Amino acid sequence: MSRIDSTIIQQKTEAYLHEFIGFRHHIHANPELSFQEKQTSAFIAEKLHSWGIEFTAGLGALEAGTHGTGIVAMIYGNNPESRTIALRADMDALPIQEKNDVPFASKNAGVMHACGHDVHSTCLLGAAKILQETRTQWSGQVKLIFQPGEEKHPGGASLMIRDGVLENPKPDAIFAMHVYPHLPYGCIGYRAGQYMASADEIYITVKGKGGHAALPHQTIDPIVIASQLVLNLQQVISRRKNPLLPSVLSFGKIQGGFAGNVIPDEVKLEGTLRCMDEQWRAEAHQLIKSYTKDLCKALGGDADIEIPQGYPSLYNDPNVTAQVKQLAEGVAGKEQTRELDLRMAAEDFSFYSHDVPACFFRIGTSHEGVFTIPVHNAQFNVYDPAIASGVRMFCEIAVFYDPS
Repeated sequence: MSRIDSTIIQQKTEAYLHEFIGFRHHIHANPELSFQEKQTSAFIAEKLHSWGIEFTAGLGALEAGTHGTGIVAMIYGNNPESRTIALRADMDALPIQEKNDVPFASKNAGVMHACGHDVHSTCLLGAAKILQETRTQWSGQVKLIFQPGEEKHPGGASLMIRDGVLENPKPDAIFAMHVYPHLPYGCIGYRAGQYMASADEIYITVKGKGGHAALPHQTIDPIVIASQLVLNLQQVISRRKNPLLPSVLSFGKIQGGFAGNVIPDEVKLEGTLRCMDEQWRAEAHQLIKSYTKDLCKALGGDADIEIPQGYPSLYNDPNVTAQVKQLAEGVAGKEQTRELDLRMAAEDFSFYSHDVPACFFRIGTSHEGVFTIPVHNAQFNVYDPAIASGVRMFCEIAVFYDPS
């Protein structure tokens, strides 16, 4: 299937690492929010064009038929139709003011690559250069997906799928990586089967009847109702769910009232539901809705509730992941290849994992006790040489993964 040797990939990665780190610094210094990644997309397109790689831009827009920032590129090896491997990287940044004192700190106020998407895009760009240069030495074809909007509902992955990125050709398998400050530089993490949770946003408006706080009998107090609702909804998780299925229901926002001696007309709640099992997820939606309505009406009020369909749970195909583990052991060594724990966080790569066999893996980015601040933090940063692990893994998967 392939004539290329892993040593060639390693040598090219080491030779180009300084250049790849420059890519990361440029993207990091010019972060853009979800679905606004115009400069990032243009930078990636310019690199692909300079390397002679065929690509299509303008995908993944929030509204179908408009111009998005997503890019899909194709690299053709020998006998291209023999296998199709898809590699995906996200491009968007977060609305965070960076606090790192580094030469490549964000130039855009209030926007920062605090989740490592600059690294992901860099690793895929690096892999693209190496795969294009070695295309006569491996078989099959590689589809490169540079995706917008991972951090924002409805998730750029769902929109890229809508725009046909998993068709013509349909991948035999799809892969993505994520930086992981909890693992040392040089380590690679994997987990077969269910790995990350679904994520659904919950919006509830509890409706009562406002009035003077000294005359509660003349009101229907939505604050009291909302307080009971927040506590009692936890029973949906603890009493109605199979205890073997991980699930989390949390409310992070309660907004209601404007004075201590006034009972308001309504209270707004915002929360999140995280599930590992799709059947239970659907059941939980209905239970939360019905319980909310019933409790509010029993206490004399009412409620409007919305649970928009968010990201599904992320499933790593066991057979696909077994090969990723084997390849990771070749790149990092057996002792540096680590099995990961379940995570209740979400990732929109999950959309791809429900359409084609998939594997989402991690690369360690800490180094000797530094670069350990978690993602989504104003001081998050990575140890730049960790980029080599991501580039090598993408290349190894592209040329050695066997879908048969």
